[in-house]
Amino acid sequence: MSFIFSTHALHPEAEAMLKAAGELRIASSPDPETLLDEGRGVEILIVRAPIPPAFFDDAPNLRAAIRHGAGLDMIPIDAATRAGVLVANVPAVNAPTVAEHVFMVTLALLRQFRPMDRDLRTKGWTAGRAHSDRAMDLGGRTIGIVGMGNVGTAIFRIARHGFGMEVVANSRSPGSLPEGARFLALDDLVAAADIVVLCCPLTPETTGLLNRERIARMKPGAILVNVSRGPVVDDAALIEALQEARLGGAALDVFSTQPLLADHPYFGFDNVIVTPHLAGLTEESMMRMGTGAAAEAVRILNGGLPVNLRNPDVVEHYRRRFPA
Repeated sequence: MSFIFSTHALHPEAEAMLKAAGELRIASSPDPETLLDEGRGVEILIVRAPIPPAFFDDAPNLRAAIRHGAGLDMIPIDAATRAGVLVANVPAVNAPTVAEHVFMVTLALLRQFRPMDRDLRTKGWTAGRAHSDRAMDLGGRTIGIVGMGNVGTAIFRIARHGFGMEVVANSRSPGSLPEGARFLALDDLVAAADIVVLCCPLTPETTGLLNRERIARMKPGAILVNVSRGPVVDDAALIEALQEARLGGAALDVFSTQPLLADHPYFGFDNVIVTPHLAGLTEESMMRMGTGAAAEAVRILNGGLPVNLRNPDVVEHYRRRFPA
């Protein structure tokens, strides 16, 4: 019976698919030591936590590492490829969910939801209503989207066709921008946008992308939303800008160190919304990601290659290890 190992529990429909295909085990903890210990002999690895490169050093039975979602930064692809292991993901399925989150937190910041709700509950009706003096509309503002993959495109559609916003965007493929999105160089984008949304992948090129200089170029009162990865932002520079009230606020779902420490400075700002890396997680998106990953696992165990293969150079090596 095939041994399938997941770093976390999965949606019940996904677990049912995997249990029908083999023996499914869930890690007792997602830390590297536990994964290395409990994942010995695995054939399929479902990834919802960072995988240590050593996982691939002595894994003679391992066929594939399948990302539960889109971002591949949790999988050391070079180590997997050297070991002859397929890497796959489930792109696009949680993009609408992330996009909804972006507008939820943006509207909450513009409409002063956190301080309004707190003061309404603790100080009364009049104190809560007073926050409307600083509330602002979203419609008609300029949104700058950094990264125009599936998430960025979903954000564009809502911004442009739902709120009538002007959309400026930065992408590695400027020619692929949808009609209605205007390409800008990153320095120009952060200077032009009322809301800057980071939804690019984490790569060596995007690490530290929103640095001190670019934060300084943002409009006074602008809002930053990060649903990318924590290291894309220079935390010290962002905290300084918030302390000096140069920005209107920030909504952060991802952090350089996770979980975020309880005494982190971000918790001290009324105009910062902090969420625990859940922008793409709902009942529906978990089902889509889980069943998508499970379908790839079943396909591989049946001798096929994944639909969303992310290291195609590995196929020859993989076929030597597991002839079709």
